[in-house]
Amino acid sequence: MRMFKITVNGKSYDVAVEEIAADSRSKPQFMAARPSTPAAPAAMPVTEVPAKPVTEKKVPAPPSTEADNTVVVAPMPGTILNILVKEGTIVKGGDVLLILEAMKMENEIVSPVAGKVKKVAVSKGGSVNTGEVLVVIEQ
Repeated sequence: MRMFKITVNGKSYDVAVEEIAADSRSKPQFMAARPSTPAAPAAMPVTEVPAKPVTEKKVPAPPSTEADNTVVVAPMPGTILNILVKEGTIVKGGDVLLILEAMKMENEIVSPVAGKVKKVAVSKGGSVNTGEVLVVIEQ
């Protein structure tokens, strides 16, 4: 039996370890000799997988402009935390229109253009999906 002193997380332990095989004839299996070059892995049979039809991923459309109106849409699903503008408010490009919470993150939705808020299509506390109209800005 051999005695060792082991320290774990600053605390010392005295450990006794018993030797099972002292001679070289009875080596444990994990100590067995290994070949010097590894054997090549066996070839795996190739099976064809039928191709899946490609489906288009919905990407939020950029703000659309139709007859001097810019439509600001939700870039992701979430909840409206705060609306900072109302109908008739004059905004500049980059002004924050509202705060959208998505995945516990607060996202500022900003105006892409300068103009007058024509319509606020959401309400505080409401849920929106990707691509839903949030605000319409008249240029």
